Amino acid sequence: MTTTQPTLRLIDVHRTHGTGEAAVHALRGVSLEVHPGELVAVMGPSGSGKSTLLNVAGGLDRPTQGRVIIGDTDLSELDARGLAKLRRRRVGFVFQDYNLIPSLTAAENVSLPLELDGERARTARRRAREALGLMGLMDLADRYPDAMSGGQQQRVAIARALVGTRRLVMADEPTGALDSHTGEEVLRVLRQRCDEGASGLLVTHESRYAGWADRVVFLRDGVVVDATGSDPVERLLEPAR
Repeated sequence: MTTTQPTLRLIDVHRTHGTGEAAVHALRGVSLEVHPGELVAVMGPSGSGKSTLLNVAGGLDRPTQGRVIIGDTDLSELDARGLAKLRRRRVGFVFQDYNLIPSLTAAENVSLPLELDGERARTARRRAREALGLMGLMDLADRYPDAMSGGQQQRVAIARALVGTRRLVMADEPTGALDSHTGEEVLRVLRQRCDEGASGLLVTHESRYAGWADRVVFLRDGVVVDATGSDPVERLLEPAR
């Protein structure tokens, strides 16, 4: 049984967009814990609430009801400035389209969150190069995104997500724009970082990538559903009848 304090806790989280007849209930009572060293995959059909779950868990969106706790911090107690500070220091995001700034080198992209948080540029760049080194990209530190492959760009994005003191990474379909080989490479890096003590929450629709996770959470219509049967991944991804 896991005895460490969870890095992330969602307690009976609901998220509703809109009101009245136009209301969309994206999440309905989701509870989830992610511990240090753990990679949790989130799967489900299109529109099941996967990306909403990630946005709420990372403080990009607020729950309509329920609590989100990162470490010992309840996100409901933070204002917009406090949430931004928490994301800079404790949460990293990896997106399908990388979201690297084209005019910045790999090292500059990775150091940007540290510099925005007030760290001296020289110190931030040194820590960025260390993070790139852990991703096997030290030789590309001074290269611009358009001179890198998709897999290299995604590894830069992972380095940026985990640079500094941040130990929680949220990855939203990070392999969607990559070929199978490069996607496996990116998951291998993410898995390694979790094995080294980081915590990961991965949204994916690919069962082969979910296979890198310690646990898989299946969503349907904003609700966590049990995985049963001989091939639960394929069954739960089928459209509802």
